[in-house]
Amino acid sequence: MLTEQTGSAGNGAEKLLDVRDLRVHFDLGGGAFWDRVAGGKPMRRIVKAVDGVTLAVRVGETLGLVGESGCGKSTFGRAVLRLVEPTGGQVIFRGRDLARLSKEEMRRERRHLQMVFQDPYASLNPRMTVRDIIAEPLETFGLARGREADERVRDLMRRVGLSPRFIKRYPHEFSGGQRQRIGIARALALRPDLIVADEPISALDVSIQAQIMNLLQRLQREFNLTYLFISHDLRAVRHMSDRIAVMYLGRIVELAEARAVYEEPLMPYTKALISAVPVPDPEIEARRRRIVLEGDVPSPINPPSGCRFRTRCPYSIAECAEVVPPLVEIKPRHFAACIRISPEEPHIERVAPSSAPGL
Repeated sequence: MLTEQTGSAGNGAEKLLDVRDLRVHFDLGGGAFWDRVAGGKPMRRIVKAVDGVTLAVRVGETLGLVGESGCGKSTFGRAVLRLVEPTGGQVIFRGRDLARLSKEEMRRERRHLQMVFQDPYASLNPRMTVRDIIAEPLETFGLARGREADERVRDLMRRVGLSPRFIKRYPHEFSGGQRQRIGIARALALRPDLIVADEPISALDVSIQAQIMNLLQRLQREFNLTYLFISHDLRAVRHMSDRIAVMYLGRIVELAEARAVYEEPLMPYTKALISAVPVPDPEIEARRRRIVLEGDVPSPINPPSGCRFRTRCPYSIAECAEVVPPLVEIKPRHFAACIRISPEEPHIERVAPSSAPGL
């Protein structure tokens, strides 16, 4: 079932990235207040930002990772690149487990793994010119220096839609969209295989967002790139992705082809996320039924037992508090983590009250 859970069943494409049971836990230590809560016994606070995620990304595809803020999306992306050290699990990239590599071995692998960050200003050194920012990875890995590096920087600037005349300018002299193009050019400099795009458009104006998404798609075709596209914007994820993984409180709750997730979502959480996306038609929007989730997202320090979504799910039953639902194939290549649905009855609205066919 592990192979099926990664979403690779029924598809002959090679897996570029295979993440298995990835966990990222942050130890916040104890404290007097928490010790009193524990009856005077030492109590450690562990934030389970990512808690057992299994995913595969195929060569040349875009896998969208979506969920509410604080669900662990960005931490997952950073852990894949080891910008955050994983607590456990495996990150298999072209047959090598990145989580087990030494610092020197991981440094060599970084040539094939790059990242586009959320904030296009904070991710650029304000004291470096555009030339130095884009050329830095080329010079670090000894691929080009001097005049050759300058030519490659100008070529990269043209490819991302920037004039080479701006090569000596500093980041503060550009708009937000232009700064993000600089970040994309820097990520492209080493001709990587995988790019993790962490909320690459969330800090940009709506008109610029479409330009950046179209740019990313064009570059993917030109360089045969593979993307892990992380966003809370479901419209952007739908536009960009071949497959979509829905994340909630550190775990994947649904995984399927992009069209299937939007047209036939299985999880109540996914349905609520999709219902929150406005439709650009006043008449349709007026008739739409919005699904509003009650309550707040639980703390990752003390997540609910069993299904983590049960405290906000309108269909939860007693068994939901006792069983951790596995990610299983409900429909062909459509996976969900819910004990209240099954391949025989995938629509939770039709399941009899108190029934758990997924058990």
